[in-house]
Amino acid sequence: MIIGVPKEIKTNENRVALTPAGALELVKRGHTVYVQKTAGSGSGFEDKEYIEAGAKTLNSIEEVYAIADMIIKVKEPIEEEYPLVKDDQLVFTYFHFASYKKLTEAMLDSNAVCLAYETVKTEDNALPLLIPMSEVAGRMATQEGAKYLEKPMKGRGILLGGVPGVPPAKVLILGGGIVGTQAAKMAAGLGANVTILDISLDRLRYLADIMPPNVTTMYSNEYNIKRLIRNHDLIIGAVLIPGAKAPNLITRAMLKDMRAGTVLVDVAVDQGGCIETCKPTTHEDPIFIIDDIVHYCVANMPGAVPYTSTIALTNATLPYAIQLAEKGWRQACKDNKSLAEGLNVVNGKIVYKAVAEAFDMEYTPLAL
Repeated sequence: MIIGVPKEIKTNENRVALTPAGALELVKRGHTVYVQKTAGSGSGFEDKEYIEAGAKTLNSIEEVYAIADMIIKVKEPIEEEYPLVKDDQLVFTYFHFASYKKLTEAMLDSNAVCLAYETVKTEDNALPLLIPMSEVAGRMATQEGAKYLEKPMKGRGILLGGVPGVPPAKVLILGGGIVGTQAAKMAAGLGANVTILDISLDRLRYLADIMPPNVTTMYSNEYNIKRLIRNHDLIIGAVLIPGAKAPNLITRAMLKDMRAGTVLVDVAVDQGGCIETCKPTTHEDPIFIIDDIVHYCVANMPGAVPYTSTIALTNATLPYAIQLAEKGWRQACKDNKSLAEGLNVVNGKIVYKAVAEAFDMEYTPLAL
């Protein structure tokens, strides 16, 4: 199979979808890998490393899309890439369709096969291709939240861990999944008082067992959220419904109940956000302020640490990419139900129910 790795062109996205080590694994199995020149530079991987691994380089993104049977990316195609996606071309990347109608329509029009990292799901309901970036994003959520709590950043001016004689900050985490767990570990490690909310009692029991004493678990409901936002300094949105739009757990009206300088970090912004006032921002311009509340809503947080993120992502995606390259997407998805769960759009049809429901569009069961 011919595999193309284009350079990411989303603002301040420095990750690349494949490391030289990943390219080597595909090449030695007889596949051809084309990498756009300087695609890996932002992550610390130079063209010569890909060439040494057996890959070939191309000058432009247009050349990569034109030659490849399968495109491997990090982020969803943006508007200038829409015309480059070919009929029946397999595009393997993060799509987050449920929050981007224009992208969904463009991929339907392209007649491509869109296999989304974020909905590949194992039998135990784990999301193996989302986990590594969720781990990065969760840890970064606390790191960035701590920074924007500083007064020069318009925050409350509180140190996350406090100092002897001064109490630490209070951190509220909405969701106890991978993002929430990693955010809590970081915040607790810095000495903050942390509260995790979730609707799964089994998950809360697990978190109560593994977390240190400065982490409290509570059941997530509107009453508890309204009560807790009044006195918490950093609030992290870590809600995920695979493939679907995230629910709004904090509304615009609730902002008035928060203290000025409270920081909101919405990691769910890729899927529409779980905070009503959040809208996607960039690393270039990461925050905005509404009613004296600081909103940090960068949609590609792991892109700020591309070396770590690229290696972690390739570690997770490569086994699936090899299956797709060896067998073709049809056979690979028949043989591996986890991969089949990743199919969102196939040849002009939406085959993932949550995406169709998000836009009230026609849903076609994959079996058809």
